[in-house]
Amino acid sequence: MKEKTTILLCDDHTLFREGIKGILSEQRWLEVVDEAENGREAVIKALQWQPDIILMDISMPDLGGLEAAGRILRSNPKIKILFLTMYEEEEVITRCLRAGAAGYVLKDAPLPDLLRAIEIVRDGGQYLSSRALKKVVSEHVKGSKPAATSYERLSDREREVLKLLADGLALKDIAARLVLSVKTVDAHKTNMMRKLDLHDRSEVIKYAIQQKLIRLNDSAPA
Repeated sequence: MKEKTTILLCDDHTLFREGIKGILSEQRWLEVVDEAENGREAVIKALQWQPDIILMDISMPDLGGLEAAGRILRSNPKIKILFLTMYEEEEVITRCLRAGAAGYVLKDAPLPDLLRAIEIVRDGGQYLSSRALKKVVSEHVKGSKPAATSYERLSDREREVLKLLADGLALKDIAARLVLSVKTVDAHKTNMMRKLDLHDRSEVIKYAIQQKLIRLNDSAPA
């Protein structure tokens, strides 16, 4: 009998994870080995389980899906990252593909599409849901510029600091979370804000929401 395809579910909504897990568990060729509710936990569990495929959301607390995907793929390029998200903007899709994603599926896609996506990326292919593909093609036909160049110029640490600042954490809390000195975190913050031309926390939060790094209801008051 063919070995099952192992799946790690990464999404911060418990009910959504439970629903997807229930659906996938009905497929005899799939096995959900574990779940993660944020990007940092996703990295830890990916290294622990070494699953065939990770179903990854983009906007999650602590560490976003894009950053988590980058860390996972640097540790094990054989793991397939399949983004399962509600965002269909071309710039978001482009960033995911540049991060090394094997596929991109919208959360409102029918079940056969999700199963087909899992099958395709498992076999070494790349999958884009039909709406996401149309969005990417139409934007390139219009001659749009490459997306999110300023964000891509940030270092991994600067991206982490950006995300945690937007989540409402103080510098000392970020320092404790990242096991860094407050002075080092402040330097990353200064560099990040200079590169993005941001001037205060409210602008950081606004930028993070625009870039789909956090959802509107995740952000702290400015």
